[in-house]
This record gives sequence, C-alpha cells and structure tokens, in this order.
Amino acid sequence: LPPPKVRATHPDCSVVLYFQEQEAECLEIIRSESQTPAPPGPPGQQGCLTEWDGVSCWSAVPVGQSRAVACPDILHIFKKSKALIRRNCTESGWSFPSPPYYNACELEAIGSNNDTEAKASYFVTMKVLYTCGYSTSLAALFLAIGIFSCFRKLHCTRNSIHIHFFTSFILRGAAVFIKDAVLFSDESIDHCTMSTVNCKAAIAFFQYSVLANFYWLLVEGMYLQTLLLLTFTSDKRYIWWYILIGWGVPMLTVCVWVVTRLHYDNHGCWDDYTSLYWWVIKAPILLAIFVNFLIFLNVTRMLAQKIRSPDISQNYKQQYMRLTKSTLLLIPLFGVHYVVFALFPEHIGVDARLYFELVLGSYQGFLVALLYCFLNGEVQAEIKRNWGKWQLSMESNVFNLVTQDFTA
Repeated sequence: LPPPKVRATHPDCSVVLYFQEQEAECLEIIRSESQTPAPPGPPGQQGCLTEWDGVSCWSAVPVGQSRAVACPDILHIFKKSKALIRRNCTESGWSFPSPPYYNACELEAIGSNNDTEAKASYFVTMKVLYTCGYSTSLAALFLAIGIFSCFRKLHCTRNSIHIHFFTSFILRGAAVFIKDAVLFSDESIDHCTMSTVNCKAAIAFFQYSVLANFYWLLVEGMYLQTLLLLTFTSDKRYIWWYILIGWGVPMLTVCVWVVTRLHYDNHGCWDDYTSLYWWVIKAPILLAIFVNFLIFLNVTRMLAQKIRSPDISQNYKQQYMRLTKSTLLLIPLFGVHYVVFALFPEHIGVDARLYFELVLGSYQGFLVALLYCFLNGEVQAEIKRNWGKWQLSMESNVFNLVTQDFTA
C-alpha cells in the first residue's frame, strides 16, 4: 500500500484552513440534498435546509424544531466553553443564532492592538535589516569574485573553491529576494491558500540555495583539512569532487524533496516546517553541519600538533598560524547555532531564530568576502602590485604626451 498523504499546515494558517474544510464539508451536504427530491408536503412546511453561516454548518430540520452547535473546536483560538448556540427553524427560515457567536465563544487573549502593531513593526524592521544585509553581502561578494577572476596570479584551486562558496551566498541572497517578491508582494493574496507553481518553484530554489550554501561551507572545511594532510599541496583533480559535493548533493536532495511533496504533500506553497517531509531538507543540513564541526575539531588538533613540532620551520609555522586564525574565524560560519535550534520545535524561540537566520545570516556573505578576499594578504599584495603598475603606466603615458607636445 502506498504511504498515506499527510497535510502539514503553517500554524498561522490553521484557523483559515479549519473553516475552509468545514465549509467544504457543509457545501457537499448541501449539494447532495439538492440532488435528492424533497418529500411531498404542503409548501413552506418542508423545513429548513442545511446552511453554512460562515462559522458552523446547520443540518436540515423540520419547521418548529431547533439545532444546537458548540463553538468551533480550534485550539489556542477559542476558550473551552460549554455554551451551545441554537437556531430555530421557522416558516420563514432559520432564526438568528442565539446567543450570538461573539457572546458564546470567547476568544483567547491574543494581545491588544498595540501588541499587534508592535509585532507588525517588528517584522517590518526585520525585513529592512535583512534586506540591507543581503544587499551589502551581494555587493561585496560580486566584488570579491571580480577580484579573484581578474588577477591571473590569484587563479588557483583554493580561490576557485572560494568563488564557488561566494556564488552559493549570492544564490542564497537572490533566493530570499525572489521568495519575498513571489510570496509577499501582493497583500491581497491569501498566503494560507496560495498554491501556485511560481511560489513552489521559489521555495524549491530557496531550499536549494540554502543547501548549496551549507555544502560549500562543508567543502571549505574539507579543503582546509586536505591542505594540512597533504602538507600545503593540493591536487586539481579534487576540485571536481568538491563541485559534485557542493552543487550535486543539494540538487539531488531538492529533487527528492520536490518529488516527495508532489506525491504526498502537495498543498500550499511548500513553505511550512511542520511537515514530516521537511526532514528531507533538514537532515542533510544537519549532517553537513555535524561533519563540518568534526572537521573543525580535527583541523584544530592537527594544527596544534604541527605548531608544536620542532621539525617544522619557522616559515611553515607562520603559515600554520595564519590558517589557525582563519579556522577560528570560521567558527560562526560552521552553523553551530543551527544545531542548537534544530533540537527544538519550529515554534520555540521564533524571535531568536529569525534574528540569527535572517539578520545575522544576511551579513554572513559580507563576512566571508571580508575574510577570504579583502583581508587576504595575497589579494592585497596583488592589488597593490597592479595599482603600482597602472600608476607607472599612466605616468609613462603622460610623459610621452608631454614629450610629443614639446618636440612638436
């Protein structure tokens, strides 16, 4: 037997989806009643037909009888109340609900209007912050890729890996902007029922960019360990394995996730994190973080051994020390905080999670470009050398022009 389909819902959309399901069931009953011929009887005495009033479904009853329903059974929305709402069937139709819903069904305390406005303002501020962060990161990353690409002496396996790593950050930033544009550009669209190809494609691209980002971070750790194991020599053949890990594994994972959602959980915009199939994405991310953390511990151990070794020259020790500093600076990039949040359900620590993943995460690309490119001594030396050559060339051109004018 095929596995049963599941239906995970975003917590904020549970109320909307609940009433939609109740309305669909009620309309189906009404449809079936309309297809069944009414029993013979005097006009106006056949009773009240089934009706959906926007909150509850009232089953058909004869004239003179009544129906009673309880408050909608929605956790965290309505307080548990034993009060019943009644409607009588009269010759002129259904009577008004008594007592009214707003008296019988008391809402849970969800905060005042000021709290709602403060929350809305908080999310607007968050969006401004991460938009500025991703914009800054994208500008820095494009500049860093341009520097690595333009200078011939910077063309090597190490910098090629850095360029791929930068590209994964660019994709991640672009995916955030695309997702915001598709999902939240039009306030009139009901996000809870939105289920278009565009929004699903935007979410799939976003998940791919996040996975690629984590796996190129893993590749950086693997390459750092390879440098130490091979005593600062590298083999260009490894670059294809790195590319396969950095781009191929995320592509395979996202393809499996998309096929799984299409077959077993194809509803909404695929942006809920309560689905069981979310682990198809989450498990590879946690695996990459865990392996990267083990690599970090192993690299730290090897560096400590090599620095203490009397057989290593002073020049190599300086190189090891530079690598040690770079490795220690990589600690915030190893995604340790993602492991902490992964141990808790998605609805716990939402504010802290948003701050780390959106605000601080948006500046991660800028930090990577700063560490690997702008603060890189090799890059700075190459820029100074080419700047000096350009100045000499300009001075030479000016001198030639002046000489030509003088001789003329």
